[in-house]
Amino acid sequence: MNTKACFRRLAVCLSLALFCFIALSVPAQAKVQYLKNMRPMVFVHGGAGSGAQFQAHAMRFTTNGYPAKYIAVHEYDSTMSLNTYEQIFTAMDQTIDALRQATGFDQVDLLGHSMGTFVSQGYLATPERAAKIARYVNIDGRTAAALPGGVPTLAIWAGKGWTYNPANEIVGATNVLLPDQSHVEVATSPESFAHIFQFFTGLSPWTTDIVMEPPGAVRLAGRAVLFPLNIGADGATLEIWEVNGETGARRCKKPAAVYRLDATGTWGPFKAKGGSNYEFNIVRNGMESHHFYFEPFIRSNYWMRIQLSNPTYGGSAAYMDRSDAHSTLIISRNKEFWGDQDANNDILTINGINIVNAATCPLIKGAYRTGVIGIYAYDQGADGLSNLAAPIPYFYAISFMTGVDVMIPAASPINATTRAMLIPRGGCGAAQVINFPNWASSADRISIQFHDFVESRCGETWKAYQMPGKDCKPW
Repeated sequence: MNTKACFRRLAVCLSLALFCFIALSVPAQAKVQYLKNMRPMVFVHGGAGSGAQFQAHAMRFTTNGYPAKYIAVHEYDSTMSLNTYEQIFTAMDQTIDALRQATGFDQVDLLGHSMGTFVSQGYLATPERAAKIARYVNIDGRTAAALPGGVPTLAIWAGKGWTYNPANEIVGATNVLLPDQSHVEVATSPESFAHIFQFFTGLSPWTTDIVMEPPGAVRLAGRAVLFPLNIGADGATLEIWEVNGETGARRCKKPAAVYRLDATGTWGPFKAKGGSNYEFNIVRNGMESHHFYFEPFIRSNYWMRIQLSNPTYGGSAAYMDRSDAHSTLIISRNKEFWGDQDANNDILTINGINIVNAATCPLIKGAYRTGVIGIYAYDQGADGLSNLAAPIPYFYAISFMTGVDVMIPAASPINATTRAMLIPRGGCGAAQVINFPNWASSADRISIQFHDFVESRCGETWKAYQMPGKDCKPW
């Protein structure tokens, strides 16, 4: 396509995107109603979790008119090697008090998921702390014989998978069972959001979609953490590169942003191009570069998490075979991958090979009987062969994880594109695609994260017009 035609299409695209955004904006009257009923909120994650489990709901809240500054996450070391419960409660006081001060509210709303419900109910057991909480949402975790701390409570329960128990309830609470959803899914699904929004505001949400913002309004921020300790990747460098969504190749000779990380691991806000793809590359002394790829960003997300292995121990990725000939890949989604549910299975292909099946991603797996939200995919034994008949035992034994022996060809230097495509259950056949270079595992690590939702793109008005900025020197 010639330059003039390209710019004509870009102009049409932006006009349509603007029209789409205006049409989808929250009605002014509804927004005023929501503002009258809004309170700030704090989310507490579960075991082997982080604030990342709340990013989809956070974007749904902002879609429905909540200011981003009203939304906070509280993170801790769920292995309990760095903190005790009382230390977590003290840190929660600091998070909650800071949010109250920043927003001017006497009380906030609290949400806990899984292990986070044990943390939250422990926090609410102290009357002085319970007095800071207006409403509490207990997501698929601890039961109770009475309202925790006497605080009005919504309890959401998974109706499928290892946590399902028809007797689950919190006495006196509004108890909701989501029958076709599993443990992590109920923390991130549109259906759970609708119940939470109604409980917090007394109103139905305008939408449960995550709706695109104007491309110039998108901001990204978050933390890079050693996982699952959730401590900052102190001393690491984060490079953010704009990439071609069709190939994963870097568009420019220099990164769009560079952040030197301190002990908090915080970075951003980064002014992104809405609808564009980015590579987040972590550089640490003495370690391989770690490349993170995501689906296009259509809305501001201040709750991103870049999860890294602990350099002291090497992390689980140290158990992946490496070579110049194949890539190692860590795939995640904050919603379980199902491979043994027939028509409700997810399909996840790497270069056309489906790696989700009854052996690798059952609804319930391993000694801990969890589902799968993380997949370690690589050529086990570096023999050039794939074996999808059985999972890799080491990773299968880890809660929420599995391992798949799949040959993902690589080269050094990179010379081709690897394509990951997810067709999620409940997505009406929509395909979620992440393309990335064929980095060799001998020198580079790759992680990709799929959305736990299907994007509300208002058509494809933004998709193909990801052009380098004026300050970018193309490769």
